[in-house]
Amino acid sequence: MSRIGKKPVTVPAGVTTSIEGKTLTVKGPKGALNLAMRDEISYTLEDGGISVQPANESKSARAFWGMQRTLVQNLVTGVTEGFSKKLLITGVGYRANAQGRKLKLQLGYSHDVDLDVPEGVEVKTPDQTTVEISGSDKQAVGQFAAEIRRWRKPEPYKGKGIKYDGEFIFRKEGKKK
Repeated sequence: MSRIGKKPVTVPAGVTTSIEGKTLTVKGPKGALNLAMRDEISYTLEDGGISVQPANESKSARAFWGMQRTLVQNLVTGVTEGFSKKLLITGVGYRANAQGRKLKLQLGYSHDVDLDVPEGVEVKTPDQTTVEISGSDKQAVGQFAAEIRRWRKPEPYKGKGIKYDGEFIFRKEGKKK
C-alpha cells in the first residue's frame, strides 16, 4: 500500500477541477494545468478533493499510484502558490541579465549565452549573480533551471559556476608544493 497514494489531494477554494476523457484539468488563480491520466490509475473527484486509487491489482498500477497522486498535488500547488528556484552565480566576470523573454548569461566563454525563456516561466535577476525562476508548472521551472545550470556546473576547487540556492558544493584542496 502506498502511504502517499492513500491520502486524497485537497482542493482549496478558488480552484476548479474537471476530468475530460483522459485529461485532468486544474484551474486556479495562477492559470490552468493539465495531466494525462494513466489507465492503471482511477481518479475520482470528491467534494473538497481528488482521490487517486489503482484501477486494478497489477504491479504497474501499484508502482504508478504514489507518483500520480504527487503529480496531481503538484498541479493543485502550482495553480495556487506556484513554484520557484533560485540560482546563484559565482565567479569573476560571471553575470546574468534578464531582458524580456530572454536570459543573457556571461559565463567566461568567448560569447554570451542567450536563452529563450519558455512559456509559463518567469525569470528575474534581482542582481547580476542571482537568477530567480518561477512558474506554475513544477517540471518546466525545474527543467529551465537545470538547463541554465548545465552551462557552467560548480567546480570543486574554487566553487566557480552556477549552483542552486542552498546547494552544498563539496570543496577539494588543491595540489601542494
